[in-house]
Amino acid sequence: VHRTAQAELALAMAASQSRRRERIDRCRIFSLSAQSMNVLAKLVKAADFAAKKHRNDRRKDADKTPYINHPIACPVCRAQFKAEEGDVNDVDILCAALLHDTVEDTDTSFEEIEELFGKVVRDYVDEVTDDKTLEKMERKRLQIVNAPKKTPGAKQVKLADKLYNLRDLNRCTPEGWDEVRVENYFKWAKQVVDGLRGANAALESELDALFKARGV
Repeated sequence: VHRTAQAELALAMAASQSRRRERIDRCRIFSLSAQSMNVLAKLVKAADFAAKKHRNDRRKDADKTPYINHPIACPVCRAQFKAEEGDVNDVDILCAALLHDTVEDTDTSFEEIEELFGKVVRDYVDEVTDDKTLEKMERKRLQIVNAPKKTPGAKQVKLADKLYNLRDLNRCTPEGWDEVRVENYFKWAKQVVDGLRGANAALESELDALFKARGV
């Protein structure tokens, strides 16, 4: 009888622990679900903001494709590769990729970015924004010089930006560009990318494949 009582007690304790684990698992699932919804909401908000800001902008290809295709594709490029540190789902980096041209090419201010998306996103966008008051060649020179100084998050935004642009050049030559100008862009882009190395090996590998195909 004593052994039977012990067995029943053990079974009861096991059942209690099992129910407790189930409650913990349900809480974790709910927490992860809520977190995922928050991430998705922030990304949708950034995509909507960028689409409205770039609504009148077009790419330089013959089809005049909507400019918003570019910032939307940048986080896609960023998200399809797993960074070495496992931060592929960093929502602030992905938002910055969506917003990276808004200050440079539209009437958006850094203050507006910070108010809507937070200081981290604002800082990333700030890091990858060129000063349009400077001559184009000086801006390109500064991209090379400043690339190694950027934070890892900003480097990944730039890597995704360059990857999309170079793939786009391979797909369709912009109006007014000849092959020499395309080759020169690839050479300049490689100089920028060389300064961004160490932030995302997978993105760098994809870029290196493009450079190798071009012989640069």
